[in-house]
Formats: sequence, C-alpha cells, structure tokens
Amino acid sequence: MSGWPRPAHEIADVIRLYGHGFLATWGPRLSLAQKLVLRALVRCRTAALGGHLERCDNPACSHQRPAYNSCRNRHCPKCGGPAQARWVQAQLDRLLPVPYFHVVFTLPGGLAELALQNPRLLYGLLFGAAAGALRSVAERHLGARLGFFAVLHTWGQTLAHHPHLHVVVPGGGVSVNGKAWVHARRLSDGKRFFLPVPVLGARFRRLFLEGLIELFRDGRLEFHGPLRDLARPAHFRRWVRGFAVRDWVVNAQAPLAGPAQVVQYLGRYTHRVAISNHRLLGIDHGSVTFSWKDYRDGAQRKTLCLEAGEFLRRFLLHVLPRGFVRIRYFGFFANCRGESGIQQARRLLEVAPAHLLLPVPPARPETLTRRLLPAGPDLCPVCRRGHMIRIELLPGPARSPPGPLDSRIWIS
Repeated sequence: MSGWPRPAHEIADVIRLYGHGFLATWGPRLSLAQKLVLRALVRCRTAALGGHLERCDNPACSHQRPAYNSCRNRHCPKCGGPAQARWVQAQLDRLLPVPYFHVVFTLPGGLAELALQNPRLLYGLLFGAAAGALRSVAERHLGARLGFFAVLHTWGQTLAHHPHLHVVVPGGGVSVNGKAWVHARRLSDGKRFFLPVPVLGARFRRLFLEGLIELFRDGRLEFHGPLRDLARPAHFRRWVRGFAVRDWVVNAQAPLAGPAQVVQYLGRYTHRVAISNHRLLGIDHGSVTFSWKDYRDGAQRKTLCLEAGEFLRRFLLHVLPRGFVRIRYFGFFANCRGESGIQQARRLLEVAPAHLLLPVPPARPETLTRRLLPAGPDLCPVCRRGHMIRIELLPGPARSPPGPLDSRIWIS
C-alpha cells in the first residue's frame, strides 16, 4: 500500500530459504498452529492465494501489476494493519473524558517456561490474575469498580519468551453501588498510578499462584524436558514456594495525557506481532540480522545476528493457541446485559462537576484510519499520477489439506 516503504527483507524470505532445514530438525516438536503460521506467511501476498490484476487509470500510462491476497494470519507482520485500523476505529466509541493509565503485568522467568508448555492455561491465568488484582485493589483502595482492557504480548526485543500484559485503565470507576463515578485520586510526586503498585503486585502474585496450584491439583498441567520433575507434588510445592517469596513486576508507565493520546497509543500495542519485517537488516550465510532496542541501556538501538533456525524457533515461540483471545475486556468495558458499562459510566460522568472532566477532542475517524491504513487506490508507481484500479480477478490454485510433516507442502 502507498505510504509505507517496502522492507528489504521479510520473515517469509527466511522461511523460503531455511524453512525446509528448520522443519527437518524441529518439525516433530512443532504444534499444528506453528506449522500453519509458517505456511501462511510464506504464501501471503503470492499467487498461491490468488488476487486481482490492477491497472493504472491514467490513459497515458496503463501500467499493470498483480496484487495478491493476504493470509490474514494474526501472526503475520504484513497483515496486522487492516485489523489494527478497524479495531482502533471501534474503540473511539469507548473513550471516556478521564485520564488513562498504562500498567504492565509480567510473568516471572521460571513460570514463563511452564507457560510455553501450557500456553492456553497459563496465558489465560495471567489475564485472570491481573484482572482480579486490579478489581480487588480498586474496590478496597478506591471504592470503585474499574473498567479496562488487556493485551497479551509474549516477546521481548530479542524474540526471547517474555509473557506480559499491557493493561489500559481509565482513571476512576463506577461506585460499588453503581450510583456515582469515583474519580482517581490525584497523583503525588513520583507516582504513576492511582492504586498502590506494591499492593497490586502482591495481589497479582497471590491470585496467579493460587490458580496455578488449582490447575496442578486438577491434573491439567503438562511438564516436559527440564520441568518434568515438577509433576511430583513435593517438587511442585517447593518450586511454587520460590515464586511466593519474590516480588512480581507490575510496572506503571507514565500516565497518558487524555483520550486523544489513548487513541494513538492503542494502535501501538493491540495487533503487534513479535517482530516486524522492517527490523530485519540482513539474511545471508544461514543467519538473520535484525535491530532491537536495549531498554536496560537507555533504549539504545542495537543489532543481533541469529542462526536462521534459531531465529525461526524464537519467532514460533510467540504463536498463540488457535482461537486464543489476546485482547480482553473487563469491568464496565466488557459486554453486559441491559445498560452497557460504557453507557453507565458516561451517564454518571455527565452529572459530575464539569471541572473534574478533561475535554474530549472531536474524533476524526478518517484521520486515524488514514494514518493506520492508507485509504483509497494506490498511486501508480510508474507515472505517479494515476491510481491503480482492479480490472480482473486472479484465482488461486485449488486448496488441499497440508500433510503433517512434509516441508514441501508446508512451505511451498
């Protein structure tokens, strides 16, 4: 699409060049979802998915080119833009005239390893524990019921496994009796969140570990490789006690200035994938080089070179189970019967003293959509005057179910 320069390298190129060797080594250990991601990315915007023929509408040019369909896989770095634009557009109706806050809940390293072996259960527990901590601490310290949404990310800048939740919380909530809006307390110097972060971290830790113990008692957890000894109750209890005495990271980011900034902020976190194609710097001699930010060194931009198989292995660590919901809504942001939570919050805010409210700037959906997803026909790359329009469909080949391990089928 116009407006975005095409990256010099793509993850699909890595799969085409080194995917067969990767599958020969790692194929038996990959899940069906991971194999489907490899297949989707290598076929995305190629003749394998069909498409249409475009022609420049400038009579003096008439340049033609094929435009192939995208895979629409949520892990594809080329397919997130449209979904991101549609999602952010829908959130405009959810905005409230209050300050917004950003809180990050991070899973400790040892538990992150167990999450790789039980992703659906432990990622779900991460959502539940973080939401439960926010709800309980808010009711106790603010006397209100919060509304918020959370987005799961599982990666760090070097593609290491680093599961954490980005949570966006409006400043305040509906009173316990539902009759008033309770505003967040004014922040004192040095504080970034209107709830006590240490208390929030302790509650998050307790709820997660309680849920983890319940999963173990129900026999729902799997233990493989270096974690297989944890299947023994005595080993598991000792292992869990180690996490109970540690501080868990709950990081309150700088408060967002208001609803206008929230709209801009949403798009950065909601439909992001583990690594974008624009971060790839080189693919050669069996290695992949990409850029990353070292936040422990003042967000310095650095480069990392990985063997191609290791790059693909790390990338696939972040493939979520099929059907797993990675953006979730809680409290008055969640759908409910009767009057929606958002409608209730707005009704209560309208009767609040005007000086307590922040002005909500008029929403400009067309500006937002154009920034996230350039609209309209593409500018002709040849004459730079006409626009490319569809003139003919290009059907893709007949679909056939892929074989279980044959790399020729998975990456062809």
